[in-house]
Amino acid sequence: MSEVLRVVDLHVSYRTRGIGSRPRSVIHGVDLAVQAGETLALVGESGSGKSTIGNAILGLVPIESGSVLIDGTDVAGLSRRGRREMSRTVQAIFQNPYGSLNPWITVGQTLAEPLKVAGRSRAEIADRLRWLLERVRLPQDALDRYPSEFSGGQRQRIAIARAIALEPRLVVCDEPTSALDVLTQAAVLRLLRELQDDLGIAYLFITHDLAIVREFAARVGVLRSGEIVESGDAEEVCDAPRHPYTRQLVAAAPVPDPVLQRVRRAARLAGGGEVDADS
Repeated sequence: MSEVLRVVDLHVSYRTRGIGSRPRSVIHGVDLAVQAGETLALVGESGSGKSTIGNAILGLVPIESGSVLIDGTDVAGLSRRGRREMSRTVQAIFQNPYGSLNPWITVGQTLAEPLKVAGRSRAEIADRLRWLLERVRLPQDALDRYPSEFSGGQRQRIAIARAIALEPRLVVCDEPTSALDVLTQAAVLRLLRELQDDLGIAYLFITHDLAIVREFAARVGVLRSGEIVESGDAEEVCDAPRHPYTRQLVAAAPVPDPVLQRVRRAARLAGGGEVDADS
């Protein structure tokens, strides 16, 4: 497999308000790589820096130092035009499917926008829109409707269709199922898997849900306070975590068995766990 993404010694800092205040470092020397057609999950509690890494890859936050290589090109030094061209290679799906869609334009206009920017003809765009709706299992009349007319799961399918419109090699998925109910989550994950199998898309999957990580990702990086503290095969990390923080995350994850849940909670409290069960 060819490498789609490589992040090398990534550092990101945010400016803080106040006279004489210094930037606050939030990502500290992160390294990761994603192969073509692979899913790498980033997992950690809220505030661990997961979304900041995703935003740095997408060019939404400035990089203090380090490299973000997409197909071998360091995106940190790209011009605005270079960034637009890179959008054909990397796209994103965000947590809130309604907030990420413009409520004032139709679904057809939303899906056509990246195709127009890419220079596709009107006939090519029409064919592509039909193909996209078929792939995400939405009716063809969806093109003339507005995001408010759809359920949360359907809106996320629209967001997925927009993300794959130009058949990117990498999609950054930032908590794409956390706003959905359990059944809708499962359907969206099945769809993402199908698209990966058919189109060879690689996913950087940002989540706090270890159950999803174990079933959906091939590899996982565990993020704590802006640093990766453990990484490896997703099933192995979830079943036999080595780092104390990862063990706390596993212990905090809810399970359907109330007896086992009580045992895990007691073990977490006895170990001085830092992770809340609802993180």
